[in-house]
Amino acid sequence: MSEQKIIVVGGSAAGPKAAARAKRLDESADVTLLQKAPELSMASCGYPYYIGGNFDERSALLATPTGVVRDEAFFAAAKGVKARVNTEVTAIDRDNKTVAFTNSATGESGTLPYDKLVLCTGATPRRPPIPGIDLEGVRGLSEMRDADKLRELRDSGQVNNAVIVGGGLIGIEVCEALADSGMKVDVVEMLPQLLLFLDWEIAKLVERHVGSKGVTVHTENGVSEFVGENGKLTGVKLKDGTIIPCEVAVVSIGVVPNVSLAKEAGLEIGVTGAVAVDEHMRTSDPSIYAAGDCVEINNRITGKKAFAPYGDLANLEARVVADNMILGDKAVFPGTINSGICKVFDLSAGSTGLSEKRAIDEGYEVVTATNASMDKPGFMGAKLLVSKMVADAKTGRILGFQCVGPGEVNRQVAEAAMAVMNGNTVWDIGVADLPYAPPFSLAIDHFITTAHILGNKIDGRMAGISNADVKKLVDSGETPFILDVRAPAEFEEMRLGVGEKLIPLGKLRNALDELPQDKDAEIITFCKISMRGYEAQRVLEANGWTNVKVMEGGIMAWPFAIQR
Repeated sequence: MSEQKIIVVGGSAAGPKAAARAKRLDESADVTLLQKAPELSMASCGYPYYIGGNFDERSALLATPTGVVRDEAFFAAAKGVKARVNTEVTAIDRDNKTVAFTNSATGESGTLPYDKLVLCTGATPRRPPIPGIDLEGVRGLSEMRDADKLRELRDSGQVNNAVIVGGGLIGIEVCEALADSGMKVDVVEMLPQLLLFLDWEIAKLVERHVGSKGVTVHTENGVSEFVGENGKLTGVKLKDGTIIPCEVAVVSIGVVPNVSLAKEAGLEIGVTGAVAVDEHMRTSDPSIYAAGDCVEINNRITGKKAFAPYGDLANLEARVVADNMILGDKAVFPGTINSGICKVFDLSAGSTGLSEKRAIDEGYEVVTATNASMDKPGFMGAKLLVSKMVADAKTGRILGFQCVGPGEVNRQVAEAAMAVMNGNTVWDIGVADLPYAPPFSLAIDHFITTAHILGNKIDGRMAGISNADVKKLVDSGETPFILDVRAPAEFEEMRLGVGEKLIPLGKLRNALDELPQDKDAEIITFCKISMRGYEAQRVLEANGWTNVKVMEGGIMAWPFAIQR
């Protein structure tokens, strides 16, 4: 390997990974890492948890697992990388292969030559042109200083009311951080739901849980103005005229890729507005690569271009960049299936692949199944999971999976991600050999059970109906016969309150005369999680009823008000 000069622009996630791996692969390489901010290798996904007081040492966001802060001296000694902070790259001269830089702390400016250049310029939070957005108290969360300020406000005890603008991943995580500190928190989301990567009925379970923690959620309602006095925020005015008093508002409505440097250098910008790269993460200039939140990549399911600003993908992309710079263009980054997860107080919410809505929009004929069941045996402290699987109705290929609950959501979504990437069908997963022991899962894992439910639907053994569709029927006045086959004690504890008839499953065969005697009448069965509901459907169909549906997920997946 011959010595080559490598310059990496950006020192958050992708940049340090690309620089350090390039040096590991070629010790003779001259690697320089230029970072505009004063910190290096920030664990930015940890900002909400620092704000929330999960840990108190700010340096933990900048440190190795052994506690060594990743600063300029660390990169020089441990990685052999020349790192410079407070150093902004202001221009790229592609003809002469140089970059111009300015150091904001010292005023130094100059140029540096490169053989290979890597752009890891990241993304910036959206700042919509809303009146009052520049008031003191309106903040974003993209840099360490933002996290520092929000942590300072949290610790001060002087902020009583906060508004989170945006109900996505970061918004929900910051909501939890501030609510746990004792603040009164309102979340404002202009779309009909929180967490857009979930389908509506699954997202509503999250919304109900957030509300149970004292947070007020406003959906289908945007911000029209930030209201203030003497330059300081005093409230947020919504589109419907409501004014929410607050001392701080965190704007978290997504990010836009930082592409000005690339655009000014004449590099190709993709259809998503991010830097275009090929499968080797190479830009339109063969000497320049790019990775992280500034690039667009392929969606591995649809084949379309996607903007996917996630920390894990940034690191994986950067690894591919380093391999290709040093070893030649052999490594490939195939793209994303949009896997994600977040903590929502004592609930988790995650997904992978396509939601039902997205799959339909992409032209798929889809079939779905909702499963509510435990993550492990009851004697091992079982916790609830509610999941939804989306598959291609023609082939049974799993296109997506969503899961929420206090149980082991991460395991379920990780299993699903591998199934989606591998193109597995519901029948493949129905016989999957997964690790089992009572402390970790049920004998038939929740994910496999969800595939069984969907397989039963595809094979015509089960007819299902979503809880959202049941609610629509009830609200329209076209109420079918709704059969609850739980035990009386369960019914007394909580019920839907939609005029359901209680006949416990164990008594159903001897109580068929209590059902509509028109064998074509629509009957909807359910129980706590609808396993007994499915058994009831089979009993009724065996006795001649022809229009029986199971309300999938049972009462545990019902996202609407429940009578208690």
